[in-house]
Amino acid sequence: MQNQLLDQKQAWSDQLNQWVQETQHFGEKGNFVDYIPDLIDANRTDLGVTVMGMDGTTLHAGQWSTYFTLQSISKMITFILACLQRGLSTVMEFVDVEPTGDPFNSIIRLEANHQGKPFNPFINAGAITISSLLVGEHTEEKLESVIDFMELMIGRRPHINEKVYRSEEKIAFRNRALAYFLKETGYLEGEVETALDVYFRQCAIEVNTTELALIGLILSQDGYHPFTKKQLFEEKIAKIVKALMLTCGLYNASGKLAAFVGIPAKSGVSGGIVAAVPARNCKSKNPFPDGCGIGIYGPAIDSIGNSYAGTKLLQQLSREWELNIF
Repeated sequence: MQNQLLDQKQAWSDQLNQWVQETQHFGEKGNFVDYIPDLIDANRTDLGVTVMGMDGTTLHAGQWSTYFTLQSISKMITFILACLQRGLSTVMEFVDVEPTGDPFNSIIRLEANHQGKPFNPFINAGAITISSLLVGEHTEEKLESVIDFMELMIGRRPHINEKVYRSEEKIAFRNRALAYFLKETGYLEGEVETALDVYFRQCAIEVNTTELALIGLILSQDGYHPFTKKQLFEEKIAKIVKALMLTCGLYNASGKLAAFVGIPAKSGVSGGIVAAVPARNCKSKNPFPDGCGIGIYGPAIDSIGNSYAGTKLLQQLSREWELNIF
């Protein structure tokens, strides 16, 4: 029986390696964002993935151990934390949960909406608002709670890439405009520069695909950490986050994600993608019927801001292993 399980795991691992090899060339069509210094030496065809199941089964392929910055993936983490600290109803007074179909740094919806309320926490305006809602008066206090929360999830205290933080902080003119607009309309608490500094620093937190997969797994289990046996956040928060991932997680390509991948996912411009696959009751080719988390890294991104090869790999995983939630 043990040998049979090992053989099955090896077969899944072989499949994963094959799919990485088949999709990594798509990275040649992508580019790097010029404000992330660590991407200067990256290869466009770099591609890594980790898939992690409830029983601890973990599959790796490609450049899975490479560390990269969270960027917009941090938005879902701070949203969860703000809901824990301030309560879901309070957070919903400051941000909505509606998709926009606009670029992540767009200001047009704030101006078009007579209230000026951010449409969701995954666009930059909403994420900056969420950063302002985190408990604490100063950057260090707010950020410490983010690091503490991530440590509960991934089992280590993550590092902030100071070089990436400084690079992004230096050119963040659009984000400053968004923040001052939010302050003027009453959707940003505290000092503008404090909220911005927290936002820039949270985006520069480093992870690898295994840690992303673990975060995705916890979300797939509605906030329950299967290895520490702790409920880290409420089921209702997890369900809202997964709905946001499906409808807003890949910026203005989220509709295509829902239609052609069908897995809640969140991307970042450093090339990271985290996905949460819930349990499936039906018989299928799915190696993880009790749910799994997926972490992907492919640094070359498309014009929208999503990993070019990473989204292709996620689509193939969904199709071949029948991970689609619909």
